[in-house]
Amino acid sequence: MQLKIMPKKKRLSAGRAPLMLFLCQMISALEVPLDPKLLEDLVQPPTITQQSPKDYIIDPRENIVIQCEAKGKPPPSFSWTRNGTHFDIDKDPLVTMKPGSGTLTINIMSEGKAETYEGVYQCTARNERGAAISNNIVIRPSRSPLWTKEKLEPITLRNGQSLVLPCRPPIGLPPPIIFWMDNSFQRLPQSERVSQGLNGDLYFSNVLPEDTREDYICYARFNHTQTIQQKQPISVKVISVDELNDTIAANLSDTEFYGAKSHRQRPPTFLTPDGNTSRKEELRGNVLSLECIAEGLPTPIIYWIKEDGTLPINRTFYRNFKKTLQIVQVTEADSGNYQCIAKNSLGAIHHTISVTVKAAPYWIIAPQNLVLSPEEDGTLICRANGNPKPRISWLSNGVPIEIAPDDPSRKIDGDTIIFSKVQERSSAVYQCNASNEYGYLLANAFVNVLAEPPRILTSANTLYQVIANRPALLDCAFFGSPLPAIEWFKDAKGSALREDIYVLHENGTLEIPVAQKDSTGTYTCVARNKLGMAKNDVHLEIKDPTRIIKQPEYAVVQRGSTVSFECKVKHDHTLIPTVTWLKDHGELPNDGRFTVDKDYLVVADVNDDDGGTYTCVANTTLDNVSASAVLSVVAPTPTPAPIYDVPNPPFDLELTDQLDRSVQLSWTPGDDNNSPITKFIIEYEDAMHEPGLWHHQAEVPGTQTTAQLKLSPYVNYSFRVMAENNLGRSLPSEASEQYLTKAAEPDKNPTAVEGLGSEPDNLVITWKPLNGFESNGPGLQYKVSWRQKDGDDEWTSVVVANVSKYIVSGTPTFVPYLIKVQALNDAGFAPEPAAVMGHSGEDLPMVAPGNVHVNVVNSTLAEVHWDPVPLKSIRGHLQGYRIYYWKAQSSLTRNRRHIEKKILTFQGSKTHGMLPGLEPFSHYTLNVRVVNGKGEGPASPDKVFNTPEGVPSAPSSLKIVNPTLDSLTLEWEPPSHPNGILTEYTLKYQPINSTHELGPLVDLKIPANKTRWILKNLNISTRYKFYFYAQTAAGSGSQITEEAITTVDEAGILPPDVGAGKVAVYPRISKLTTAAAETSANISWEYEGPELVNFYVEYGVAGSKEEWRREIVNGSRSFFGLKGLMPGTAYKVRVGAEGDSGFVSSEDVFETGPAMASRQVDIATQGWFIGLMCAVALLILILLIVCFVRRNKGGKYPVKEKEDAHADPEIQPMKEDDGTFGEYSDAEDHKPLKKGSRTPSDRTVKKEDSDDSLVDYGEGVNGQFNEDGSFIGQYSGKKEKEPAEGNESSEAPSPVNAMNSFV
Repeated sequence: MQLKIMPKKKRLSAGRAPLMLFLCQMISALEVPLDPKLLEDLVQPPTITQQSPKDYIIDPRENIVIQCEAKGKPPPSFSWTRNGTHFDIDKDPLVTMKPGSGTLTINIMSEGKAETYEGVYQCTARNERGAAISNNIVIRPSRSPLWTKEKLEPITLRNGQSLVLPCRPPIGLPPPIIFWMDNSFQRLPQSERVSQGLNGDLYFSNVLPEDTREDYICYARFNHTQTIQQKQPISVKVISVDELNDTIAANLSDTEFYGAKSHRQRPPTFLTPDGNTSRKEELRGNVLSLECIAEGLPTPIIYWIKEDGTLPINRTFYRNFKKTLQIVQVTEADSGNYQCIAKNSLGAIHHTISVTVKAAPYWIIAPQNLVLSPEEDGTLICRANGNPKPRISWLSNGVPIEIAPDDPSRKIDGDTIIFSKVQERSSAVYQCNASNEYGYLLANAFVNVLAEPPRILTSANTLYQVIANRPALLDCAFFGSPLPAIEWFKDAKGSALREDIYVLHENGTLEIPVAQKDSTGTYTCVARNKLGMAKNDVHLEIKDPTRIIKQPEYAVVQRGSTVSFECKVKHDHTLIPTVTWLKDHGELPNDGRFTVDKDYLVVADVNDDDGGTYTCVANTTLDNVSASAVLSVVAPTPTPAPIYDVPNPPFDLELTDQLDRSVQLSWTPGDDNNSPITKFIIEYEDAMHEPGLWHHQAEVPGTQTTAQLKLSPYVNYSFRVMAENNLGRSLPSEASEQYLTKAAEPDKNPTAVEGLGSEPDNLVITWKPLNGFESNGPGLQYKVSWRQKDGDDEWTSVVVANVSKYIVSGTPTFVPYLIKVQALNDAGFAPEPAAVMGHSGEDLPMVAPGNVHVNVVNSTLAEVHWDPVPLKSIRGHLQGYRIYYWKAQSSLTRNRRHIEKKILTFQGSKTHGMLPGLEPFSHYTLNVRVVNGKGEGPASPDKVFNTPEGVPSAPSSLKIVNPTLDSLTLEWEPPSHPNGILTEYTLKYQPINSTHELGPLVDLKIPANKTRWILKNLNISTRYKFYFYAQTAAGSGSQITEEAITTVDEAGILPPDVGAGKVAVYPRISKLTTAAAETSANISWEYEGPELVNFYVEYGVAGSKEEWRREIVNGSRSFFGLKGLMPGTAYKVRVGAEGDSGFVSSEDVFETGPAMASRQVDIATQGWFIGLMCAVALLILILLIVCFVRRNKGGKYPVKEKEDAHADPEIQPMKEDDGTFGEYSDAEDHKPLKKGSRTPSDRTVKKEDSDDSLVDYGEGVNGQFNEDGSFIGQYSGKKEKEPAEGNESSEAPSPVNAMNSFV
């Protein structure tokens, strides 16, 4: 007889069909290996549980671990063979075996090489019942060899030819993964035209010019060693024949190109495989990969078919743009002829691949362990298949059965061993080996002959719960040798249960086909064999079925209305049901319109999508039941238009379940006025602390009419309810009855606890008190506690009431304290509060910073360093350090005039800072003080430092007086800000001829002590342009410019023509002044010339290359306000006239900041100025006469046309709200040159900004310089810019600036 082990199974409560399936499964699993958890004391032959793979590739950089784990009783011992002979691990110090295991560890990381341990290993696990063996484990170290060095010639080929780039990776173990990338480690793009073959080569069906590159690189990745090897880059150049001329194309021979194929279109041919047919062999279960890659132009498309068959749908995949066909889990049925077809517009070609599927051995029936009792019969079956058919051989305890010890109970019949009347000595482990040329299978199966009394494996007192009128299955898993007989008893009655009412299964399970209430009780399973008896009790409870006593009903509702389905469930009182609603057998929509409340499903605002079947499912741990109803949605019936409004107030408020901290409030809703109520809002009033003031308490859905409310202690509550729909909120309901909750200790403590000293010897503790609602009871007070943080003092406490501040006096200065404020009332204390840290009062710092030193960075910037003061001397929170500095005297004048001190504060613990905005060549004094929350400490000793020289500002004025035939006298005032010791002045000047060309530039150095200079030997009646600036040791300052004309020969002056009419006035703009505020500036100027001139103001950021911004001046006024400026920014400004005038003033530079009144004196009202103007008018009259004489002689001076032709390209008009002037039209084409064209003797020229482009002196952008630096081109007549007095130019001096002109 065969001994059977009955495993534990789970109880099923379904019908007969599942029961029969379960029993069939049990019968098929009767012969199982021993379970060590249940049968730990049974003798068992060894069983291999874990072993390394047959083909074991190791990493040569790591220790070798060969696994061999086995179980058995008694525990087995382990031994190894290597290459068929015994492997003595004790003789090799590098080899160790894991205790209680056969796993070997070969320590090659310390010494030794992996190659030394290559070979075939086999593990044997042995105990007194037999020996089990492992597979033959072939150990091989992985290899990742380098690429063979080779010289790769560049490849040149024509556009459209095919190309194969060979990879030929080194042979590694295991084989590497191949991919192509460029020098930037970016994968090369692949397509139907360009793709990588299975052998790693890169195939081009046809090449294009964009394929030209020098970095086609094949990479081989060896995953086992995590290394990547790289082939030398291949250079490919694709030549487009169409781009070559006929002569070059005729001279190129085909041998100069890669291959000899034409670049013209051609039908497909295969690059791989070769020929028309090929063969492929693959093993069963592997992936079959077939590849066809074709060349041609246009690019061919690949198709696959199987001759006399179809491709398996679920196992067929196309890779590499259909160039590779893959069939996974290939079987012998996949053998046959496969055809790949390459096709383009010029033709098609096909290749046939004959596939043969071989098979390594695979199991049909693997041998299973046998547990037999003495004198019992049994069989071991080992059945395998393969292609070719595998050979079956048997071993006993690892020894071929032909030479194993003889066993009279054993008989070999091919793939079966037959056992008859076995004895305990028949126990052994048998190995079945099935092998063919493609591999082998090895299986261990033991025969264990045991004599054991019965054992019950089902847990004692197992409780089974079954629904009435359903089958009940009571388990009795057992074990014994010989096989025990099973009997069942109920409630300890003397007779066994009969099979006419019960069903007794072979595995020991007792089935009650229809369990009733009287089936409840205790059942006893008894197992007997000749060696003994065992029994086990289990318990059965019969439960009432779950029923739906009120099912949902079919409903027809109108769109926009609300519908509810009821589902009332009755169940066994010992089971807890869960009710779930489904719509159309799926989950309810995730929509707030669907609400489930107790026995109801409510759908609000029904729409057409809500129609369907609604199912109520009630589940318990033992059964489930369901019921369904259909909802139909119809259009609303035409009725008189309803009146929509907010809901009526709820009424009939009632308080129930009144507890200390909660109460239940219920109410009756008012009329919803044709708009469903969406929610109810509950508010409360605290009549004790805040009578008449209502607070929000809670909100509940509109389908709910009760709410469980959380309450606070010692509050006299009243509640009211409001309803809300889509139209708004109802009026509040009448207030409910009052409910006074009991007093309790406070739940919380005051917040915002702080400790700050107001005086050096106190500590002011403040907090945010609790309100009446938070007090939780009468007699609210606060326990204030404090102690020094770093001391061992005990807490000092005081209890106060009705305050939020307490002052502790007599404290040390600025000492950290720990502070706590705890609330209490007549009922007790609040929870223990957390301590916060504060400080007693601060006092002024005691020590000044030391080691103050100054590093002058440049003429306007200095860096100050100091040592920090000791923290104890600060006596407060360190706010930072403050530097006081002032300009004590000028290094040049030594004038000790008092100047207001400036202050810079540096936050935190910084020990250095920068002083910006210093004046060059000045004497400064500074000191440093530490600052805390109380104020400043003592000042450090004064530190004196000097700033170096800087470049000077422009000379304050430049006047040209006393013109003669060949000389001019220059008078000037020194710079208002020399910023150092003046070393010299530089004067540059150049003539301007009648065609407005600039002559050679003369450079003249003038001693610094001069304020007047006479230029002699000048040309008669010639206009000159002057550039004048001062210098210090630091460099050149800003320049000032002016123009003047030597007088004409007096003999050539004619009397004025009385009939000539009114004398034309030379137009010019002078005395440009600015008064800047923080974001605005007022610009004013004086104008001499014709009336009705259109003025404009241009401005921009000084020193920038941005274009000028233009503002139009409204009317004929001589002032304008600029707005929207950036504070603290230097601006350049100039004024010009539009139309035929075409002249501009000199530039001025100003800086925004505090508004300052202009210091410019209005000299137009001065008597001497009026007299001077009369003299100038007389000179202009004389000059007019001279010009008429020159004109009659044929000379012309058409400055106006030049001005019109060469307008300033930098001027960009900007429209402003100020408006514009009316246009002024000059009736005269050519106005005579006036004698007063030079700068009047009374005119003071301020500094000017040299931002003019040299283009302004030529024809547009075509002006050029000669090799000697002189300018080529015509004088454009651009007016010089005149800055306001006192301002400095921010631009570098320019040797060539625009000069004044007139018409």
